[in-house]
Amino acid sequence: MIILNILLLLAGFVALIKGADWFVDGSAALARIFKVPGVIIGLTVVAMGTSAPELAVSVSAALQGSNEIALSNVVGSNMFNLLMVLGICALIHKIPVDDKIIRRDFPLNILITVFVLISVGKSALPSVTGKALDMNTQAGRVSRATGIILLIIFVCYIIFLIMEAIKNPETKDENGKSYPFIKCLALIVIGIALIVGGGQAVVYSAKEIARVAGMSETLIGLTIVAVGTSLPELVTSIVAARKGETGMAVGNVVGSNLFNLMLILGISSAIHPMDVNLASVCDLAILTVITIFTYICSRNEKNIKRGEGLIMVILYAASMVFAALR
Repeated sequence: MIILNILLLLAGFVALIKGADWFVDGSAALARIFKVPGVIIGLTVVAMGTSAPELAVSVSAALQGSNEIALSNVVGSNMFNLLMVLGICALIHKIPVDDKIIRRDFPLNILITVFVLISVGKSALPSVTGKALDMNTQAGRVSRATGIILLIIFVCYIIFLIMEAIKNPETKDENGKSYPFIKCLALIVIGIALIVGGGQAVVYSAKEIARVAGMSETLIGLTIVAVGTSLPELVTSIVAARKGETGMAVGNVVGSNLFNLMLILGISSAIHPMDVNLASVCDLAILTVITIFTYICSRNEKNIKRGEGLIMVILYAASMVFAALR
């Protein structure tokens, strides 16, 4: 059985890599056809496609009442995106960050993360006051009202991005592959299918291997499931960076994190309010610090350098060690 899971894991990686390659080519070519900046494509089409595994896992977990997996998947995925995806991309190639992402999307990411932390933390305080601090103690809730607010903000954000793309079409001539419209759509659809299918194969096989190792549900959600569902972002951003589509690489990460917080967490908590433990509240606080740190790195000369990428990768490794020891 272990051998079958390992083979499934390898097949999932192959599907992810090939799917990401086709998806990036199709998305970049589509952006050129409609004169849409690559960063907008990254924030919307690419981000939505690569967030599909997180959506599937978190909504399924919410329907089954597995709140720890639903929330820790979102939080863990966002940590992985910011530290590992951007960190590894920066190690491969210094990443210039679009000015609009610095001024608009990153600050929104911080505000949404803080909003979720305050929403959960406010309900957590009465639960832990005067009690021994046990990380598994129920300590807060992502309410249905919070989920609805997140969904409303998400819809407004997408409408704003579409209006921006219409008002400010891409005018510069970009070098890159050009395909007919139908082929662009085919590459995008097939790429998404391979990315989602590969991500699900990796998650399933990794979870089975993790269960053999005796990992808890919360730890599995924060690490194995979060990393597995974030593999599309990692592979897509690396492929985009190697192809010179750096705006798409950063836009994919920031857009995916916003999708995770607003759409996925919003739908999950609207379906089933989430009672979360103290460990998840701590993880949200850590995510807030990580988001601010990454934003500061992005503002520094408007690019993320190799040295900063190395620090990000080390920070992620440290956060995972802390989660395991906790």
